[in-house]
Amino acid sequence: MNLPIRASMADGRELLYFSDQGNQAFTPIPDTRESEPRPETNQLRQDPLTGEWISISPHRGARAFLPPKQSCPLCPSTDDYQSEIPGEFDVVVFENKNPSFGPATEPLQPSGKPLERSALATGRCEVVVFSPEHVGSLAGQSSLRFRTVVNAWIQRTQELKKLPGVEQVFIFENRGEEIGVTLHHPHGQIYCYPFIPPTTEKLLTRVSQTEGFYESLLANEQSSPRELVSTDSFLAFVPFAARWPIEIQILPKRHVSDLTELNENEIEEFASLYQKLLVSLDKLYDSPTPYIAGIHQAPRNNSELRLMVKITSPRRASDKLKYLAGSESAMGAFISDTTPEAVAAMIRGVLD
Repeated sequence: MNLPIRASMADGRELLYFSDQGNQAFTPIPDTRESEPRPETNQLRQDPLTGEWISISPHRGARAFLPPKQSCPLCPSTDDYQSEIPGEFDVVVFENKNPSFGPATEPLQPSGKPLERSALATGRCEVVVFSPEHVGSLAGQSSLRFRTVVNAWIQRTQELKKLPGVEQVFIFENRGEEIGVTLHHPHGQIYCYPFIPPTTEKLLTRVSQTEGFYESLLANEQSSPRELVSTDSFLAFVPFAARWPIEIQILPKRHVSDLTELNENEIEEFASLYQKLLVSLDKLYDSPTPYIAGIHQAPRNNSELRLMVKITSPRRASDKLKYLAGSESAMGAFISDTTPEAVAAMIRGVLD
């Protein structure tokens, strides 16, 4: 795996360049922009009804919103415009200018009255830029570039999970204006939480209550009407109780807690399968399908949870989206307009 070339931005944020295999590593160009002070670490507030932590991040309201190419902060800098990334690159990772968590990194230290518990929103947020090209997608990258992105995810997971106070490293991609993206440029993000997020808490409870949970899940989905692809090391399927109109899960067949535990053959297989499934989403309709793709990894000091990818889309027809209305938003009780088996058949019909 190619190690990144490290550099610093004008305000002290870290910048890492990842080169495609066989390419000469890029020489970082100094960031000559005038340095601006970084925002203070946000505040976390605990919901007294659920115990869940909420990041109060007012400075994020000022971030860029769908800028044109000539002022895109993720394109390489030019003589006329200085972006977040000085110089050329293949794949680059940098600390988010407006983080929801961080820049302070330390264990969570709640304080306050029982109904007004708060803490610093410590942790770290990073941006992963998949390409210097302003137009495109992760699925549309070459297989070589997709592997470079996966390498970047692995390297960042390995490093970030060692930071003080980081309880879970979550890698994700928001794709499409319908999802709420604020930048067109192909990119994803990494969030380092200082607490165990609610989705992970629920999964921990389920796994701890069921012996052989993942083995049973794999056995149930293998060769079912919901199976999409089965490889030597991974199974992709539409889950039995899918919430969203389009929903895909990828599970490794052996127990690995996060990306860093995959061997070289598994990494190649993972990259190929992941890209194949993303490509299939854009073949379902005549226009690109919006989605959220998340790489769920085990939290700190936990060996029970297994690496899992979840891809979800609110697209329920070529010109219709599913919105979270009263039951879903207020009560967390989802209602599906289709069946997981029908969705799986639709996706299998466009898989190469």
